[in-house]
Amino acid sequence: MTLTNPSITDLAAIVDSLPADEKKLFQRIYAVTTTIGELRTPPSIQPWVKRQFGSVAAVTRQKIVKVTNVVTNEGTLFNRLRDFRPIEAIEDKSLDTQLREAIQKDTFRYPEEDTPEDLFGRIAGKHCITASNIAKYDGLHGVVIFNEFNPLQFSREQVIDYIDVGWEWAKRAQATHPQAKYFLFVWNCLFRAGASIVHGHAQMMLTEGRHYAKIEGLRQAALSYQQNYGSNYFTDMFRVHHSVGCAMDKGGVKILASLTPFRNNEVILIADELNLSLKERIYEMLACFRDELGVVSFNLGLITPPLAQTEESWEGFPVMVGVVDRGNPNSRASDVGGVEIYAASVVSSDPFELARQLKQYFD
Repeated sequence: MTLTNPSITDLAAIVDSLPADEKKLFQRIYAVTTTIGELRTPPSIQPWVKRQFGSVAAVTRQKIVKVTNVVTNEGTLFNRLRDFRPIEAIEDKSLDTQLREAIQKDTFRYPEEDTPEDLFGRIAGKHCITASNIAKYDGLHGVVIFNEFNPLQFSREQVIDYIDVGWEWAKRAQATHPQAKYFLFVWNCLFRAGASIVHGHAQMMLTEGRHYAKIEGLRQAALSYQQNYGSNYFTDMFRVHHSVGCAMDKGGVKILASLTPFRNNEVILIADELNLSLKERIYEMLACFRDELGVVSFNLGLITPPLAQTEESWEGFPVMVGVVDRGNPNSRASDVGGVEIYAASVVSSDPFELARQLKQYFD
């Protein structure tokens, strides 16, 4: 099927039109269901409906797409109308104003004086320095504190330095705790994304025994997939996204606009190792979010295979990076509710539109 501007609502038809082998592979990983939600609007609210959603017809019959990853049991419900819901703002302050206010009480202004350090010391880069997290997620939990206060003011060189320092922290921590082998790097940008401090920073964890639950679940699902089909799950996931127009490759890094995003505009990067090309793609992806998509609050997660040999198999498991848009920092409504916690993600963004913007930016 050739569509000028395909959308997530066209996904079932796109899959049906794929060559037989590509369709079979897609359906090996993803199940797609399309349904229609119908309602009646009383005359009394129709003027408001038109103002809020554009027309009465837009809400009368709503096309909803459910995509489920049958390998990992992740799922997402797509309905673009949810972008137009009435949401009350917390306060009418610009981000610049909020940043100016926050810098007056900056906890990380003097990190070497005002933050704790790990027992193996601090690691300093050109643009950041580490601290030990004072309220830890895990036994080994550090922070990369950026020299730049504003977390949205980042350059290619700075992002690469943040990752390099985080990786050096992991190696230093692993050397002092040999049983701790499982690494996670997280960047929560602004309060909306869960950051308790505005000043730009990222976090690193190194755990022992087994990887964190979601990552271990992904490893087991990928291993089971390999055993069942004799094929690498991550390679096939990229092929599936590429076949429907939601993926590309740049510099050996696979870039996917996720078909089962946890939140709006989720992008996944896949690479064989944590090399310079991947770090540059991470910067470019974040710059695209900031400069093209207007994203000001996001979560980034970077996971790698273990730093040392383990009893369980990690064969074929790549380095992976995920980034999600966390929406308007002034919104009173949380973007995670009961459905996300207990059932499946609900998003209003369209991975096909996201893929088009990524391709324009990366080309």
